[in-house]
Amino acid sequence: MSYVLKEHHPDMPPPRSEVGAIGWLRRNLFSTWYNTLFTIATLYLLFLAIPPFIDWAFLQAHFSGSGRESCRGGGACWVFISDRLPQFFYGFYPASEQWRVNLGFGIFAVLLAYLHLPRVPAKLWIGAATLFVYPVLAFQLFAGGLFGLTHIPTTQWGGLMLTLILAFTGIVAALPLGVLLALGRRSNLPVLRSVCVAFIEIWRGVPLITVLFMSSVLLPLFMPANVDVDKLLRALIAIALFQSAYIAEVVRGGLQAIPKGQFEAANALGLSYPKSMSLIILPQALKIVIPGIIVTFIELFKDTSLVVIIGLMDLLGITQTALNDPAWLGFAVEGYLFAGLIYWVFCFGLSRYGLFLERRFHTGHRR
Repeated sequence: MSYVLKEHHPDMPPPRSEVGAIGWLRRNLFSTWYNTLFTIATLYLLFLAIPPFIDWAFLQAHFSGSGRESCRGGGACWVFISDRLPQFFYGFYPASEQWRVNLGFGIFAVLLAYLHLPRVPAKLWIGAATLFVYPVLAFQLFAGGLFGLTHIPTTQWGGLMLTLILAFTGIVAALPLGVLLALGRRSNLPVLRSVCVAFIEIWRGVPLITVLFMSSVLLPLFMPANVDVDKLLRALIAIALFQSAYIAEVVRGGLQAIPKGQFEAANALGLSYPKSMSLIILPQALKIVIPGIIVTFIELFKDTSLVVIIGLMDLLGITQTALNDPAWLGFAVEGYLFAGLIYWVFCFGLSRYGLFLERRFHTGHRR
């Protein structure tokens, strides 16, 4: 008996069950019996949860009206969100002056978009102005008191506006300070290394809620009687110092991942310590730890909700305040869903931005 073996032709396409949507389903959702069981159970739970949610949130929901009288059915009352939308975005900032907030964040968005263009003139100067000049001008624009603008105290700032100010100011201030702390912790100078280690360990060992409470309540007790530091400024400084300790440890991990040969190559070229760090070591270390830095920033964005304990009404604080209004009692689900959606949009955007940076700075040393 003879057997005829058929040779596989190199141009023969793979089986349909291994490619396309069917192949993806087999590899990811139905690869084993327990994976198949888990997939079926998950689909069943989604079947039980999603249709009722869609019915409540969209089909029977109320989208227009002027008060809670417009929400008589059993669906979601999005009238509550539309009625309080300016407060969710601006807090207690006067409606006639909210254009200043829009202008300030619009300028910031334009600056960021300009800095992300691949080849543009004066990028270094624009970046320096964004870091050091824009915050001062933005504060004057928001607070007023100069250039004929009405003074708006920081106690009236709130909502998403305050959340973004706390998050982005903390990010911009914590990153360079964290890099310096990471370099100081690896320094050969014993005194400098000890100071950096003590700073990092002390701030990492204290909860952020305690730091905010101390900055708001205890710090004024040690200040002179005629010195009054704004509560928002105290919170910004506390958040920046607290977050810089975590950034320092993330960056230190990146520095330790750099091969020793890179340091030796910088020394062989005769580069000084500042030049070797700024031109060779730090660019590689920061590229490695982009995911860790982005995770830290996402945590910071969510942790800004803790400022409610010191009387600053961020997005979550404003949501809780709106839910305590007797005219809108009983719509907590809608309020927290809306706040959660905003937090998710910004956190998801940060994660996508991190992936964009990873692809942009990918140098092809990995497969």
